[in-house]
Amino acid sequence: MALSHLATSSSRSAALLRPLSSSIYLRRPISTDTTPITVETSVPFTSHQCEAPSRSVETNPKELLTFFRDMALMRRMEIAADSLYKAKLIRGFCHLYDGQEAVAVGMEAAITKKDCIITAYRDHCTFVGRGGTLLEVFSELMGRQAGCSRGKGGSMHFYKKDSNFYGGHGIVGAQVPLGCGLAFAQKYSKDENVTFALYGDGAANQGQLFEALNISALWDLPAILVCENNHYGMGTAEWRAAKSPAYYKRGDYVPGLKVDGMDALAVKQACKFAKEHALKNGPIILEMDTYRYHGHSMSDPGSTYRTRDEISGVRQERDPIERIRKLVLSHDLATEKELKDIEKEVRKEVDDAIAQAKESPMPEPSELFTNVFVKGLGVESFGADRKEVRATLP
Repeated sequence: MALSHLATSSSRSAALLRPLSSSIYLRRPISTDTTPITVETSVPFTSHQCEAPSRSVETNPKELLTFFRDMALMRRMEIAADSLYKAKLIRGFCHLYDGQEAVAVGMEAAITKKDCIITAYRDHCTFVGRGGTLLEVFSELMGRQAGCSRGKGGSMHFYKKDSNFYGGHGIVGAQVPLGCGLAFAQKYSKDENVTFALYGDGAANQGQLFEALNISALWDLPAILVCENNHYGMGTAEWRAAKSPAYYKRGDYVPGLKVDGMDALAVKQACKFAKEHALKNGPIILEMDTYRYHGHSMSDPGSTYRTRDEISGVRQERDPIERIRKLVLSHDLATEKELKDIEKEVRKEVDDAIAQAKESPMPEPSELFTNVFVKGLGVESFGADRKEVRATLP
């Protein structure tokens, strides 16, 4: 049941490495070099009711090395989470993001922390992209107090309010109307920011998505609906679940753009374009053509509804980290050894964070009743700001 369209041809892959222009520059420390480099996206954008952005994307050595390190960190973090789950140190649901890292890093490169992001349950890497720490990630996964949700949310409920990351939602598609609500607040306050509401191809047929999109279009809200199309909703291939799997066209009256979600620079270009559009004209849909290497969740081996050859083929042809590695090497921004050293540093960083998370205590039993408020029942509780709240007796 291999999907032939998932594998990009070698000629298209080669296009990613072809520099269009690059200013001549003296060798500087690669961590701070911002000399412009212009590259071409792996494949063209496909647009619906709008002009597609240019395939020429401006980047620089610092950004490319940051992309490489951030994606390597995310990949290692998710692989470690897999091991912790199998060791029963992580319990409950756990949905991993490895393979889709380019969406998280490319999106962050195009926006600011004043822009809002809300997503579904595959949320670990989005949280890290918003500035979350590995300690917060692993502590939350293991139900510890040092977690981003104090150990009470688990894998599906990561939040970081100070960076406008609003979760982490377990109900399929439910985050989209909430995201449109955030966009309404942004327009109401005239703060010139946008909201990215992420969902998968499995959620793309949800009625609430279309209802939220309709009112967003009526009110010209700065909402960007991002379908992370990894081609399988749980174990169901997109073509079995959707009569029209061209998700970027599904808004009909709303513009859309199909993006190679395995190309971090293409994601950056698309998100920059979408933000500018949404601030001027209202909502837009982005379909990120991506792929997950793990199963839908840790309870899914991921190999009963797709072939191992399909997975390995995507890894070889489209892997987002390897694409950036090739760009870095082709522009002589780092050596193979330097990139390997980065990966070693990342591995140690992840291992250290896991060790710290294991030392974090479990929540106190009394935490079961915090962050809860029932008016009129005399319940005493603590709100998110940790200040005591006392309900009024009837």
